[in-house]
This record gives sequence, structure tokens and C-alpha cells, in this order.
Amino acid sequence: MPHPEALEILQHTYGYSSFRGHQAEIIDAAITGEDTLVLMPTGGGKSLCYQIPALIRPGIGIVVSPLIALMQDQVSALQQLGIRAAFLNSTLNAEQKREFARDMHSGDMDLIYIAPERLLQTETLDWLRQFEISLIAIDEAHCVSQWGHDFRQDYLLLDRLQATFPDVPRMALTATATPRTKDEIIRNLALNEPKIFVSSFDRPNIHYSVAPKDDAKKQLIRFLLAHKENSGIVYCLSRKKVESTAEWLCSRGLDAMPYHAGLPAAERAANQARFLREERVIMVATIAFGMGIDKPDVRFVAHMDLPGSLEAYYQETGRAGRDGEPAQAWMVYGLNDVVQRSQFLDQSSAKEEHKRNERAKLESLLGWCEVTGCRRQALLDYFGDHL
Repeated sequence: MPHPEALEILQHTYGYSSFRGHQAEIIDAAITGEDTLVLMPTGGGKSLCYQIPALIRPGIGIVVSPLIALMQDQVSALQQLGIRAAFLNSTLNAEQKREFARDMHSGDMDLIYIAPERLLQTETLDWLRQFEISLIAIDEAHCVSQWGHDFRQDYLLLDRLQATFPDVPRMALTATATPRTKDEIIRNLALNEPKIFVSSFDRPNIHYSVAPKDDAKKQLIRFLLAHKENSGIVYCLSRKKVESTAEWLCSRGLDAMPYHAGLPAAERAANQARFLREERVIMVATIAFGMGIDKPDVRFVAHMDLPGSLEAYYQETGRAGRDGEPAQAWMVYGLNDVVQRSQFLDQSSAKEEHKRNERAKLESLLGWCEVTGCRRQALLDYFGDHL
């Protein structure tokens, strides 16, 4: 049976009638003070797993989040639900920081979102020690693993949270982790005998199709014309290719917009807002776009170039069909993609061990592209989830 207070919050605050999958068990474990590791696919409802126990346990919940834009969107959504949430990051001015501190001291706070770089500053940890902390959630926990697809050095220091807040339950969450990544998350975060919850990685409503590059633009337009009544995302490897592809699609009568980190912030924000609000729009983007984007009716995700790994591919394609309706994951790839990815690695300043890991993951992705059997089965096998 779900925890009665958790069920009440789910229904009256969030507006859902019942929990899905392992949500109730995860929430119950966190409420009772246990460390947890949660592997749940995109759209599976991970955020409820830490938000609800943070509201029930006494104190303030801390959410470690890697992206400023992501935490701002999540805090805004929580505030609309009447939950007292805030973020602490480099975008706050002096007055906003003072207001944040006042709310913390007055007890007028339920959840705070913070990047690992800010959290791990000695002055931040010392300041947070004076408050009662209900829970610490580490989102995108694959960032702690050298074998995860988005490794971040600062995540390696998050094991300090165990010593700083020894009696506070910690929850590590990710949508993508192989068995090897899972073990590394537990070890590097120093989770204390965590309860492990693994939801199926299968997204049965997504159809996967992969083809060798012939004439990539012609292949893309044929695919998009079959989906011209739908919204979707087209991923490209470079900023230059994003802009030229978006321009070309517009010249062919499609409503396409570019998105990459080099665009002015106002243009990026306007394009993202249009994508979330409107129908039948196409976002042509680098991987700078997508994390935390909650548009349920994305009907397709197309890749014009190979992503960096199967983990990255799974996470990017998982942005399609979050409403459970049929969706398409479409990709074309060629030898030039492999050469370009290898050159990126050669030019990288990363350690040799990390480069070796990245090359191994690229080879796994290439092997998956060339399978002759069921792509879904091979994809799930990679994550240790056997269909």
C-alpha cells in the first residue's frame, strides 16, 4: 500500500490518481530514511520519487541538478503547484541571494535545486549544515560514472555528502545506466546499502529505424514529409549543420527552428518556448537541447549524425512519445560520423582512460547500428534488460 500522506500529496498537489511502476516503493524507502538508486526511463516520473518524500520528511530537500535551465524550469513548475521551491545558482543577483537565505531561515522552503559545483563549495556546505535536511536527490546520476555518457568531474566529489549529512537519505536517479555504470554510481556516491529500483528500459511505443547515409538531406525530407502534421526534434552534430539544416527545411515548406549553445540566449529561449507551445514545429538542435524538456507529444526524434553512445542515443530518443502514443526514432549514419567522433576524442583534453571508455561506447553504438535482428532487443540487452 502507498504511504497515505504520499498518496494524498500525489492526488491533491500533483493531480494524479495513482502511482506508477516503482514510485510508491521508492517514496516509501526514502521516507523511512534509506539510500536508493533509481533507474527509470525518460517520462517515467522520476521527479515525484524525490519531491514527495522531501515534502513529507521534516526539513528542506536538496536536489543536485547539472543544468541551470533544467533547474529553473523545474522550480517554476513546482511553484505553480504551490510548492515552496527555489534554486541557488550563478544567475541570482545579490538581492535574490538574500531573499533565498531569508526564506531558508524562516522555514519558508520545501525544496532547493543546486548545481554540484555550487553545492560542494566549503562555504555552501557549512551554511547548509545549520538547517534540517530532509533528503538529498542526485539527478542525472550517470554523470558520476566514467562509463556514463555525460561524465562530469564535479560529480565525483559528491561522496562528501555522506560525511557532511550522515543521517540524511540520498537518492541517485538516472534514465540511462548499464550494469557497470550502476555499480560505479553506488561506489562513487558512497551510497549506504541502497535499495535499487530498476524500471524496464523498454519504450514499446517507440519504433527504431536506422539506415546508412546515402543522401542524408533527401532521406530526412522523405521521413519528415511523412510526419508533417507532427512536432519533433532533429539532432545534428555541429552548430553549423544545425543552422544549415533548419534553413533548408524552412525552404522546403517545413516549420523548423535552430537551437544550439552559440545562439543568443533570447533566441534560444524564444525557439524553445515556441516548440513547447506550438504544434507541427521541428527543432533542429545539437545535444544542448532536450534535457528536461517536457513536451509529451513529440512524435519523432531524428538523428542526422551518430550520437556519442547508446546511452546518449537512448536518452535523446526517449524525448519522443512521452504521452505513450506511437513515436519514431529515426537515424542515418556513415563512416564520416565515426571519423568525426574519433577526431573529437583525439583533440579532447580528457584523460586517456576516459577517451578509451568513449571509444568503446562508440564501437558499441556502431555495432548496434549494424545488427540484423531486433533493434529493440539489442538496445535493451545493452542495458541488461532482456526482452
